[in-house]
Amino acid sequence: MDSAAVLARYDREAREGALPDGPGARVERAGGVVRQVADAQGWNGVVWSGLDDSDADRVIGEQIACFTALGRDFEWKVYGHDRPEDLGSRLTAAGFRAGPAETLMVAEVAALALDAEPPPGVRLVPVTDRTGAALAVDAYERAFGADGTVLRHRLLGRLDAEPGTVVAVIALAGDEPVAVARLETVPGTVFAGLWGGGTVTAWRGRGVYRALVAHRARVAAAQGCRYLQVDALPTSRPILERLGFHALTTTTPYLYGV
Repeated sequence: MDSAAVLARYDREAREGALPDGPGARVERAGGVVRQVADAQGWNGVVWSGLDDSDADRVIGEQIACFTALGRDFEWKVYGHDRPEDLGSRLTAAGFRAGPAETLMVAEVAALALDAEPPPGVRLVPVTDRTGAALAVDAYERAFGADGTVLRHRLLGRLDAEPGTVVAVIALAGDEPVAVARLETVPGTVFAGLWGGGTVTAWRGRGVYRALVAHRARVAAAQGCRYLQVDALPTSRPILERLGFHALTTTTPYLYGV
């Protein structure tokens, strides 16, 4: 895989050409940024920026003013190759707080090993209704130790309005949800994103995460997607590398008002 070419295509199609990620959200292109504006339970933030030393501070101030006027906390996703080189420092100086850095990893679907199956006693079940969404949120909260209100809002909204663009799957051990993950396609691009993959502590290291990646990769292949993308935590990166993913750059969330 030509990593530089794929990264440039990802920037062009999935970031600069971003589409709203759910019902009620809109994408705005204002000067040197592409931003998404959603309701209070959706994702609000800057998806892409093309700035330099001469305009970065002014544009940062404009985004703060925009989201503050709407009463929204927001995120600025900074990638390792974004310019200017000190964009992160400028955001911090303007009042943003940096979250944990992740690695943008991409794999060509055709090159992935898709035969990984869940361990004995575990089955993968698609989320198709409110009952499934509730199980997914339960698994998410136990896996990440975080509130799942936003995930619930997102799943129910997409299931109602755009059921073909999101694939959520839960891993059940008997009737207990032990892991959850999502696949989100990006209409008009060759990319699909892997999001929210998490396993409860007692089931980690047993192959559940690998099985969830393989399951979603099979779905992406069936839908004609060429590349899978994931923002990988350090714990996930080694697994993804063994499956055939390549590290392209880093991505760091800078949070304002959160």
